[in-house]
Amino acid sequence: MATILVVDDEAQIRKFMRISLGASGHQVIEAENAAAGIESARTKAVDLVILDLGLPDMDGQEAISGIREVSAVPIIVLSVRSLEVDKVEALDRGADDYVVKPFGIGELMARVRAALRQKPGGRPDSGPMQVAGLSLDFERRVVTRDRIEVRLSKREYDLLRFLAASPDHVLTHKEILKAVWGPAHLDDTAYLRVYINQLRQKLEADPASPRVIVTEPGVGYRLVTTSS
Repeated sequence: MATILVVDDEAQIRKFMRISLGASGHQVIEAENAAAGIESARTKAVDLVILDLGLPDMDGQEAISGIREVSAVPIIVLSVRSLEVDKVEALDRGADDYVVKPFGIGELMARVRAALRQKPGGRPDSGPMQVAGLSLDFERRVVTRDRIEVRLSKREYDLLRFLAASPDHVLTHKEILKAVWGPAHLDDTAYLRVYINQLRQKLEADPASPRVIVTEPGVGYRLVTTSS
């Protein structure tokens, strides 16, 4: 189905990923260090990169930047590092998702499916997006829930549109604030939280347990189109 580059210095992890991804029909290319991973991303037709941060020749954060210099391929970070600062840095450098080890294979495969649906520079596909009873038609500027139009303020609409431009992709607080409110509002996370809550009240079946606009704690938000 897809060619996936796994960059990890642990042979057992690479073997596990090769078996797990292969069971879903994917072809796996392996790299045991950052340099080999960057070179494979540059020279081979890769659809997705799964990257560990603890690499022997280069910190994985720098490897993300190195891959981004040669390719727009989606990158999923798979790492034992669970601190917020590591997640934010990886996403700011160009990673598309971040999964902490140990991980459930079901969750990882769902993240892989979501990443493979992305196009570089993700944009909504033409035509309405269908998400959990919602229809998001950005060409007509119409949002419906269970076929009933939902009235959104301009700011709510702009926020939803930005999230939907990268479905199933973690967007950091700063990315969202810069795009929707402008560079002067990069630290206004409380303001962003208010608008996210307003959107959830209008779009979610159960705003207290959101399934469409989910929080990545300490990092940002994700518009979810994948059922887990």
